[in-house]
Amino acid sequence: MGRIKTKLTKRLTYQLLAQHKENLFGTFQENKQVLTTELTGASKKVRNVVAGFVTRKMRRNEQ
Repeated sequence: MGRIKTKLTKRLTYQLLAQHKENLFGTFQENKQVLTTELTGASKKVRNVVAGFVTRKMRRNEQ
């Protein structure tokens, strides 16, 4: 079983995918850099969790 994502993580991820899909990639490091500018005021942990979830969604959409 995987880790459970909170409503905040899912909400932020789906909002970012709807608004900035062309700026997001299939790698964690690139997504983390993009989210640094997009998620101002969010903690480092939240940014990293959202970046990981965005990466997972982007990789699944590529297949």
